[in-house]
Amino acid sequence: MKSRGELKTEQQNSQSSQIDSMSINDILKTINREDQNIAIAVQATLPDIEKTVELTVNSIQKGGRVFYVGAGTSGRLGVLDASEIPPTFSAPKGLFIGVIAGGENALRNSIEGAEDRPEEAIIDLGQYDLNENDTLVGISCSGAANYVVSALDHAKANGAKTVYLVTNPDPFKITEVDVIINAVTGPEVVTGSTRMKAGTATKLILNMISTATMIKLGKVYGNLMVDLMAVNDKLVDRGTRIIEQLTDLDYDGAQLKLFEAEKSVKTAIVMEKLNCTLNEAREKLDNAGGFLRNLID
Repeated sequence: MKSRGELKTEQQNSQSSQIDSMSINDILKTINREDQNIAIAVQATLPDIEKTVELTVNSIQKGGRVFYVGAGTSGRLGVLDASEIPPTFSAPKGLFIGVIAGGENALRNSIEGAEDRPEEAIIDLGQYDLNENDTLVGISCSGAANYVVSALDHAKANGAKTVYLVTNPDPFKITEVDVIINAVTGPEVVTGSTRMKAGTATKLILNMISTATMIKLGKVYGNLMVDLMAVNDKLVDRGTRIIEQLTDLDYDGAQLKLFEAEKSVKTAIVMEKLNCTLNEAREKLDNAGGFLRNLID
């Protein structure tokens, strides 16, 4: 059996071995230099991220959900990404679900030992009735979290697709999954502190998974966030400018159309471009599978 000390993220980084003697400027340069390797590590995993997005898109198209499950930093990043999907893409709550070992209290506080309790993963996931339409992404930088491995096994047993996201070339614990994403970020600047490079790589990959999934589900036109939920002044302004850009309306007219469309940017654009009512625009979008390009190009 391998020891935790053999994990790349647990080994000492030779570039920062004297970091406690460095000036503030040199500390920052060292961290920044190491961070430049992260995107390269993520790039190497693109084929596996692509496979994951194919799974998540298929799950949602079949009425399923995407779960992110992790402990500590990994769990917090999963909850963060999942929570940003509804306002960004007007996606229903519960489409992406973040589950963290130790529950909501663990979002703000370190819950010691939560990652080592596999039975709690099954309890935490029990409320969701996982099924063959779902995809579960288990996140563990070291691959050592029993909670995450248990969640993956539970999902697999219930017919869901499974993805293991790790940042070590040889995860401490392995299990059978459909896809493994292994972004090898190497030793940390502060030995073992996977909230740094490994955590950053994890965030980049989760960004890719959720964003690419939403794009393939018609939530973006060009690179414009046409399906945003205009829930505050900033998003009302952004939505208004998008409508202005894609129609012949000026800013004030675009904002008026946005409110006529009950703050739905995509619906407002269809109403204006196709000269139809709110209900007619909604019906047209439904028939087009939500893809704006299918209606106005």
